[in-house]
Amino acid sequence: MGDRTHTHPGAAGGATAAGPPGSVRNVALVGHSGSGKTTLVEALALTAGAVNKAGRVEDGATVSDHDEIERRSGRSVQLSLVPVDWEGCRINLLDTPGYADFVGELRAGLRAADAALFVVSAAQEAEAVAGTTRALWEECAAVGMPRAVVVTHLDTARTPFEELTRVCGRVLGGGDPDAVLPLYLPVEGPEGPDGRAPLTGLTGLLTGRILDYSSGERRELPPVGEQREPLLRARARLIEGIIAESEDETLMDRYLGGGEIDTGTLVRDLRRAVARGSFHPVLTAAPAAAGARQGIGTVELLDLITAGFPAPSERVAPAVTGADGAARPAPVCDPGAPLVAEVVKTASDPYVGRISLVRVFSGTLRPDETVHVWGHGLTDPSGGPRPRHEADVRVGALTAPFGGQQRPLDSCAAGDLACVSKLTGAETGDTLSATGDPLLMEPWSMPDPLMPLAVRAHGKADEDKLSQGLARLVAEDPTLRLERNPDTRQVVLWCMGEAHTGVALERLRGRYGVQVDAEPHRVPLRETFAARSTGRGRHVKQSGGHGQYAVCEIEVEPLAPGAGLVFVDEVAGGSVPRQFVASVEKGVRAQAARGVAAGHPLVDVRVTLLDGKSHSVDSSDAAFQAAGALALRDAAADTRVDLLEPVAEVAVLVPDDYVGAVMGDLSGRRGRVVGTEQEAGGRTLVRAEVPEIEIGTYTVDLRSLTHGTGRFDRAYARHEPMPPQLADRLRTAHENTANTA
Repeated sequence: MGDRTHTHPGAAGGATAAGPPGSVRNVALVGHSGSGKTTLVEALALTAGAVNKAGRVEDGATVSDHDEIERRSGRSVQLSLVPVDWEGCRINLLDTPGYADFVGELRAGLRAADAALFVVSAAQEAEAVAGTTRALWEECAAVGMPRAVVVTHLDTARTPFEELTRVCGRVLGGGDPDAVLPLYLPVEGPEGPDGRAPLTGLTGLLTGRILDYSSGERRELPPVGEQREPLLRARARLIEGIIAESEDETLMDRYLGGGEIDTGTLVRDLRRAVARGSFHPVLTAAPAAAGARQGIGTVELLDLITAGFPAPSERVAPAVTGADGAARPAPVCDPGAPLVAEVVKTASDPYVGRISLVRVFSGTLRPDETVHVWGHGLTDPSGGPRPRHEADVRVGALTAPFGGQQRPLDSCAAGDLACVSKLTGAETGDTLSATGDPLLMEPWSMPDPLMPLAVRAHGKADEDKLSQGLARLVAEDPTLRLERNPDTRQVVLWCMGEAHTGVALERLRGRYGVQVDAEPHRVPLRETFAARSTGRGRHVKQSGGHGQYAVCEIEVEPLAPGAGLVFVDEVAGGSVPRQFVASVEKGVRAQAARGVAAGHPLVDVRVTLLDGKSHSVDSSDAAFQAAGALALRDAAADTRVDLLEPVAEVAVLVPDDYVGAVMGDLSGRRGRVVGTEQEAGGRTLVRAEVPEIEIGTYTVDLRSLTHGTGRFDRAYARHEPMPPQLADRLRTAHENTANTA
């Protein structure tokens, strides 16, 4: 964090075993898509000597984006680990996707990390940066995770550096803008023909020294004699911010009284404040010029990570419970302690098979040892419980990942990360512990996937592979949910958005060899009678030998929502023999399940059997089942049958500026706004009831409407009648389909 000269030629691509927990730093890079996280990781790896040449995202040649989907799209879609060594520390750089659809990978990165670098692009509008970054910043703040801000793309800036730092201070400071302040100010060169001024160096606010990169190499210049007024103001504000977070209460009095605070004291207090998560420095970084080994600001950033960010031993591990469900002491970051580790990511390799990225919180993980794998129970969208799974599993080979490369490891000690091959049955979020004392870590939070993708096997050969492929996909990605809807008979993958659905389909085809077709998602509708009606079912056939004879008369009347289908027997005089009453009910219920108007289940009616006729020889169970179904269809023909659609309770959290647009959009979806609530940070929670058929793509639409700053939750409320004109269109479509078939 000081202004020093570094040379780290290193062995490019070489990997050494991590030292004790105190020498490890686990850092997640967080930021909006396109903010430059992957490019920054590449620049840091080059500066630290982990690579000989920095690759470009545009060329598909970076260490982080090693997946074929990432290379083609030029966008990160999964968590990637790039370890580098700096000043005696192993720095595990966790490059996370910036696109909202892949928030599950981002949350996994935060779970594995002990600190976060928020990468903000000056090429983006300041308010958009604030909106997309704030939610994640608040999540980190809730657990006290240390954070710093890195500004990129100053050479193509839409937003001046000073304005960007002001916005970051206002939005991310949590009410204290002096908690987010720059450590360095950018130095720009002469303006070029295109009107842009290149970034040529940095000015250290604590030392006043200029770090000059204009020659392609980092040169440290002495403090400027005549400091500009903006620099003096920024320096004074930084010093006051550091002193305000200092544990020495006398410093502020000395400073305000005109006393000089030495730079060493300020640096020590800055380091402590950063590690506590109470002060968040803003730095600037840019890739290295052609032929140069150090990018602008990369040395300073690596210094901040090693000196200002905490080691794993300084962070409290997630809570754990024992086999009896009782809370146990938090795991201790000690290689000699009992093993507690967690699978933060699961992937599949066509040659190796399943690979699990594991963060070791306590103890030491070794190959060929047997560990206890324990996973949380989940609840399917259909409401069915998925029990916890656990088993004793032998650990396969351990490797140290470097992007897509895997390098053999003898062991992985507390605080570090490693990949484990063929960890049978392990899923993302599972806990690994000693077999004699199984433990379960509390799960990390994941948003609900709210965009449906209905899939079917492309051909007969794919049908057998589809279930296995989907199961593996869901085990790898906790933000995917698999539903087999009993009403629509569709297999539905619930995803985070359009990009997520595209990656899921591509992985099914490419990784698991399952050819699938996407089809329109069907919302489960219902039917009900709008008024009382009667019906007669007559099933009489004679074709030689025993014939078929059954007649029944029923009355159907609507019931309150949620009543289901109630069958009542009021036959007098034995006109329908007792043994065939159940047959009539069976036929009625079978027809109700198939629907009587548009092919959807009939609900919330009472069907009363009033009368009927039978034949001593030709009546049978099958005949009365057929008569019951005919009677129900006959009753439906004499009255209006309403189509019932599911309605969802929707809660939309948006910045105040977008409330009007969101409420108007919900109204356009036949929604009813039922209330609004003011939330912290200039946001409003809009509550509404909206037909589910109208919000299939709401995840994408809301993102577009609010520039990525809005989010929503939804829950099933009830079924209610669909507007007649829409119901008529669906009935007509159903009739045309039936006639064609």
